[in-house]
Amino acid sequence: MTDERKPETPAEADGTTGLFTAVGKLLKLLRERAGLTQKELGEAVGYGPDAISAMERGVRVTRPEVLEKADELLGAEGLLVAMVPEIKEGMKKARTRHPEWYRSYAGLEAEAVELHFYANQGVPGLLQTEEYARAVFSQRRPFLSEETIEKRVADRLSRQQVFDRWPPPAVSYVLEEVILNRPIGPALFAAQLRHLLRIGGMRNVEIQVMPTQREEHPNLDSAFNLLTPKGHA
Repeated sequence: MTDERKPETPAEADGTTGLFTAVGKLLKLLRERAGLTQKELGEAVGYGPDAISAMERGVRVTRPEVLEKADELLGAEGLLVAMVPEIKEGMKKARTRHPEWYRSYAGLEAEAVELHFYANQGVPGLLQTEEYARAVFSQRRPFLSEETIEKRVADRLSRQQVFDRWPPPAVSYVLEEVILNRPIGPALFAAQLRHLLRIGGMRNVEIQVMPTQREEHPNLDSAFNLLTPKGHA
C-alpha cells in the first residue's frame, strides 16, 4: 500500500500559512463588526484596499504596525496587538518558504538597502499585483496545480513586504516599454498599471521606462537584479 498524501510544503509544516490566514480572518471580522470598508481601514492604517484584502485572506502578511493601529481603531482591546510577536516570528519563518535554490536571494532581497531591477519580459515580482502573479504562474509549463499556484502567489506577495520596511530601501526599476504593451487581460492589466503608478509614487522608488526601439542596453541578454546588502551602502 502506498501513501498518496501530498507532502507538506515548508509553509504548512512551520504553520505560517495557518497563522497568517487566522490573523487575516480575525482582522476582517473586527473590521466588519466596526462597520468599516477595506478602503476605510486602509486609509486609517496607511495601506490601499487591495493590500487590506490580501491581508484578510492571508495571502499577504498582516504587518505588525497594521495590527497595532487597527487594534485601537477596531476596538480589539489588545487582541490584535497580542498577535504581533507571533506575526514577527512567522515573518522570519516565511523566508524559508521559497524554493531552496532561491532562499539565499530572498534573504538578501529582504534586507538589502538598495535594490535595482532591469526587466524586459514581464513585470518584476515585487511590482506584481496578486492577479498578475496568478496569471503568470497559471501559464507555467509544465502546468502547476492550483494548490501550488496559490502558494507561489502568496510567497511572491510576501516578498513585497520590502516596501513596508523602515528605513525604506532605495529601489529603482528600468522596464522595457514592451512590458507595458503586453496585456494579460484588459481589466487585469489596467489594475497592474495603476499599481505601478502607486508604487512609483513612493519617495524611495523610481520607475523608468526604456523605449523598445533602443538598439543597445545593458540587459540585451536577459533581465537582471542588483542588490546592495546591509552594511555596504
